[in-house]
Amino acid sequence: MRSGFVCIAGRPNVGKSTLLNSLIGEKVAITADKPQTTRNRIRGIYSGEGIQVVFIDTPGITRAKNKLGEYMAEAALGAFADVDLILFITCEKPGEKGGDRFILDRLAGTKIPKIAVINKIDTMSPDEFRDVYEAYEETGLFNEVAGISALTGHGVERLMENISAYIGEGPAFFPEGMITDRPERFLASEIIREKALRYLGDEVPHGVAIEIESFEEKPSLTRISAVIYIEKKSHKAIVIGKGGRKLKGIGKAAREEIEDLLGCKVYLSLWVKVREKWRDSDLALASLGYGGRD
Repeated sequence: MRSGFVCIAGRPNVGKSTLLNSLIGEKVAITADKPQTTRNRIRGIYSGEGIQVVFIDTPGITRAKNKLGEYMAEAALGAFADVDLILFITCEKPGEKGGDRFILDRLAGTKIPKIAVINKIDTMSPDEFRDVYEAYEETGLFNEVAGISALTGHGVERLMENISAYIGEGPAFFPEGMITDRPERFLASEIIREKALRYLGDEVPHGVAIEIESFEEKPSLTRISAVIYIEKKSHKAIVIGKGGRKLKGIGKAAREEIEDLLGCKVYLSLWVKVREKWRDSDLALASLGYGGRD
């Protein structure tokens, strides 16, 4: 038996969570075309014949603007320790983005094997891809360079084969069939947040957080009550929408996906509350699941 841990790192919006879901073959991390979608470390578990790989999806690494940002950066950089391999996900040449330069500096200080994974190659011309590929080869930081499209799945199977070469002998850490170590309560809150991000677009900044107030499971029905927190009073009407339409849309989309996750009917109640400056409050961050160890 072979087993090990692989960290997926990169700046925001490079496709880390999409890659995690593609590697696992099922959705374990929410995705949205917005920075700070991933706020906690998300562990996805791949179990194949004679091998188990625990992937750690990390928040996008960027300069912190508040205590939430500090927590996210610590969660991401802390994942570099005690793993067998680091996947650095990128879309541009080294140094073209400040976030990439910051991460590359940190990677230079670790002896852990590293693969530079160039994502979104379906949007690049062959010449563009070759230029980026060769630029990462020339850094001397990486054991390998790979090109993929996490969205279409192109190159992901081959990447998994490359990853397997870095995984040594060890026991299975999780039962076969388990795809994440996160509890259903956490997954439900993330699904609600994903739907809120998608329904709200750019109308409300990332001052949105979800708290599950109650999670009552019965054989054929699960009752969930959750609060959508925002930081400004002016945002409350935006989240609710005219006649409550936007909140109803968020609730319906979230409920349907949570039902697929749990395999039973779900009764979902959503409330919208203002919690000013929660992203800069240690107490609020801890109560919302952004404190301590992941």
